[in-house]
Amino acid sequence: MYCCGPTVYDFGHIGNFRTFVSCDLIRRYLEFRAYAVTHVMNITDVEDKIINRVREAGTTLRDYTSKFENAFLEDLRALNCVMPHHMPRATEHIPEIIALIQKLMDRGIAYQAADRSVYFSIDKYQACGCRYGRLVNLNFEEMRRGERVQSDEYTKESLADFALWKARVPEDGAVFWDSPWGEGRPGWHIECSAMSMKILGPSFDMHLGGEDLAFPHHEDEIAQSEGAALQPSGRPFVKYWVHCAHLLVEGKKMSKSLGNFFTVRDLLQKGYRGREIRYLLLKGHYRETFNFTLDGLEEARSALARLDECLSKLGEISGGANSVEPAEADRDLIAKFTAALDDDLNVSAAWGVVFDWVREMNRRLAANDLAKNQAASALAAWREIDKVFGLGRQREADAPADIQTLLEQRQAARKAKDFKRADALRDELKSKGWVIEDTPKGPRLKRS
Repeated sequence: MYCCGPTVYDFGHIGNFRTFVSCDLIRRYLEFRAYAVTHVMNITDVEDKIINRVREAGTTLRDYTSKFENAFLEDLRALNCVMPHHMPRATEHIPEIIALIQKLMDRGIAYQAADRSVYFSIDKYQACGCRYGRLVNLNFEEMRRGERVQSDEYTKESLADFALWKARVPEDGAVFWDSPWGEGRPGWHIECSAMSMKILGPSFDMHLGGEDLAFPHHEDEIAQSEGAALQPSGRPFVKYWVHCAHLLVEGKKMSKSLGNFFTVRDLLQKGYRGREIRYLLLKGHYRETFNFTLDGLEEARSALARLDECLSKLGEISGGANSVEPAEADRDLIAKFTAALDDDLNVSAAWGVVFDWVREMNRRLAANDLAKNQAASALAAWREIDKVFGLGRQREADAPADIQTLLEQRQAARKAKDFKRADALRDELKSKGWVIEDTPKGPRLKRS
């Protein structure tokens, strides 16, 4: 599977990570279903926006992009995404890009124009018996035709020859490479074709990305990849395309002017945890537009607190008896969870299965109706499910340092029999959004 990764000209916003978390869910679920997965996510580290920012910053390409590449990886880890097996950078695959363009030139599908840039000819591609417009319905009669577009991102109304290699211009500064057609740099679309086929071969199973990439980016990828005729007879460049729907924030399209534009680090600075952000991003179906709200993050926090409390109580009863084979009820739980996600990754149904199970576990816990091995079996079932959801467990250590300090002071006051001080510290913790649950194994912090 190949996922179109970040363009590292700025920090990734929450809409970007809706796609990356969805890709992570797909990767995890395929592995859960016993597929051997090779996961590739590219780093776009040269394209129009990046070159503009490099020029404005007065720095080198690598110095500029490395900052945002590292930030992207930090954000992936904060959201507990599994790292891809391969993360190729476009700038490290210039020879492969040039070779692919040369193949298209040799087949007469690409040409060098008067501006010295190399373009892909849609008309010549279709004259070879190929079809442009596999992923979206394009009205060839109404769309503007016969023009050339050098910009990486062109208007949806254009049905235009697009740049494979952009001739060097003064504004590019030091960002250029030598090629058979002169100094220049690759277009955005050709980068993904070259990197994906180098690592996964000319025909592979799955290509993922946001729905805004279907046209022109992914259509152009198909055209240039299959136009080079590298695939075995009868096999496509990609078997399955997966496009994740746009994200709304507070009911509107993200915009800095509206104040609803958030990066992952913005939300972390507001006090939300990566697992809370991840949970909310995993609530909506990948093909449906999803409304991401701060109220939704508060609801995510509450839902995870219910889940964590149930798991903690199961852990206390099981006493670490984690080697017990899952009982029949647990196999039923996993089967229901699997059936939900087998249905085009129906995450809403999968979460329904999980929280029905939490309610049943809480009922049995309240009735003192769970033996040690049954609790261990229940936890074993959750661990299997969490291999897909990737939420992990809330731990006391996850509480901020100042909250941990208040807890320790409260314990010291109790030992000193200063119960007035202990109660005051409990109230202070509560005012900060934390409650203490005294258990036989000691106090436990949880979000209120």
